[in-house]
Amino acid sequence: MELNLLNLFLVLLAAWLGGQVANRLGYPSVLGEILAGILLGPPLLGLLYGSEALSVLAELGILLMMLYIGMEIDPRELGKASKGGILAALGGFIVPFILGYWIVMVFGGTAVAGVFVGMAMGVTSLATKSRILLDLKILDTRLSHVMMAGALITDTLSLIIFAGILSFATMGSLDVAGIGLIGLKVGLFFALSWVLGLKVFPLLYKWLKQRGLTNRTFNATLILLIALGFAELAHLAGLHGILGAFIAGLCLREAIAEKKLSHDLTGLVKDVSLGFLAPIFFVTAGFQVSFTVFQTDLALLLSAIVLATVGKVLGTALFYLPSGHGWREGIAIGAGMNGRGAVEIVIAGIGLQAGIISQEIFSILVFMAISTTATVPIFLKWGVEWLERRGELVRSSTGKEGIIIVGAGPVARLLAQELSGSKPVTLIDRNHSNVNKALALGLNAIQGDALDNDVLVAAQIDKSATLIALTPNAEVNVLIAKRAHDEHFVPQLHVLLSKEGEYGLGKILEQIKAHPLFVKPTDLVTWDETVNRLQADKLLRELDFQEIEEGLEAQNCLPLVVKRGKEHYVFTTLAELKPGDRVMSLAL
Repeated sequence: MELNLLNLFLVLLAAWLGGQVANRLGYPSVLGEILAGILLGPPLLGLLYGSEALSVLAELGILLMMLYIGMEIDPRELGKASKGGILAALGGFIVPFILGYWIVMVFGGTAVAGVFVGMAMGVTSLATKSRILLDLKILDTRLSHVMMAGALITDTLSLIIFAGILSFATMGSLDVAGIGLIGLKVGLFFALSWVLGLKVFPLLYKWLKQRGLTNRTFNATLILLIALGFAELAHLAGLHGILGAFIAGLCLREAIAEKKLSHDLTGLVKDVSLGFLAPIFFVTAGFQVSFTVFQTDLALLLSAIVLATVGKVLGTALFYLPSGHGWREGIAIGAGMNGRGAVEIVIAGIGLQAGIISQEIFSILVFMAISTTATVPIFLKWGVEWLERRGELVRSSTGKEGIIIVGAGPVARLLAQELSGSKPVTLIDRNHSNVNKALALGLNAIQGDALDNDVLVAAQIDKSATLIALTPNAEVNVLIAKRAHDEHFVPQLHVLLSKEGEYGLGKILEQIKAHPLFVKPTDLVTWDETVNRLQADKLLRELDFQEIEEGLEAQNCLPLVVKRGKEHYVFTTLAELKPGDRVMSLAL
């Protein structure tokens, strides 16, 4: 088994270029990687080709990718899923599953192929959802919470059903005793995984740490050994190794109690899998696509795409109705859950290798994954805007929702008063006088250094969705925001820059996805002094779009909070304002 290094180089280059193009067009990189394989591989130009060595690297890449997905998922999120989330997940899986099975049987396929296609049509891509929800800035909405819960449930359910199909295909018959034995093995695998993940690994890791063995290299080796060990356990149980790697990721997330370390290791696995090995799988998956389906199975292809979309959207909306949140929200959720992406293609590729499905069915599943995922950014954006226009986009009341403001000076206190109308706000300041003044206004305030982790914990940063770094020192603001991002995973970060030259800190802000406060660098000391001198009630006004634009240009306006219905948001840019928004601002 010889590895052609030039071919490997070209495969990786094609994956990178295809992924970059897809990202720039607003789609997940996996679609670009598959299209690169189709365009440059055997289906069209034939410049790239597969090999046994590439297949080994590709399989290892998928194991590590599933390990990464498992490490990214918090198992407790399934427990937090509301009634609506569970209903949406079931509707978005069951209806497409039935339609997928039915259409394959109508076109003369086997029952096993029908179950396989139905399962693939029921999948929802978790990775695709996360990226799009982040881009649309709706991570804190009920819509987002339901979709993420639905993706977790449907992906896990699909992996379990896939394991059963693979085991059945290996047996080749409906032997009741054999199926019972497989069920016993599967049960033992999950039981052993639970014991190892929740009981053994935490104690083992604590023991290793006490002996100073948990350096970065050791940790990387350990998690890879655990992932491969779980993959082998899954294989012995008659399941596929990808389920074992996925379960290993869930266990490792719980075993490593230190959030910063867990975050670093997750990033390491992500870099190795998504940055190197997994793209090999997706490019080579494109090699297996056959365009003959457009001649021989065009009706089945189009039927699968239409039924997959209709089944996902309507199935989700129908099952979601008993939640009491309305059919419009159900349709928006269904549109957002319509993307398939990586998980479906992984399952389809393994199914092709195992002989469960034909190359034609595999090609149909790939084209279905590409087309349905391409609809998500468009349909979900329409759905969000539709709900917003009707005032039905509900911010989630579960999980993180608090706001932490670092700094308790005059401007910070005004900002806290305006924001506290919709969410709990906590101020942190080293200055005892500032803290006392905030407490006198009825605000929650803590005296201490925000760079001290104990102070952040006391401010309940792990329950906060937003951190606003509002001190006169821009370097300190950026350091605090970076810590909130790296160690506490606060999703929304706003940072004050005080001088034009400090935009050199912009690269750090881009890395942690933080927003500069007040559009441009602002002299906070001067504004604090102005508020003290003139009093807030003489400065605080409600301005419209034109007044804010003119005030920012003249530097005599400081927009603080956007009021949109009952919700209050930190002002970021003029571009994000919508008709009907009210902006509370300091104006001279």
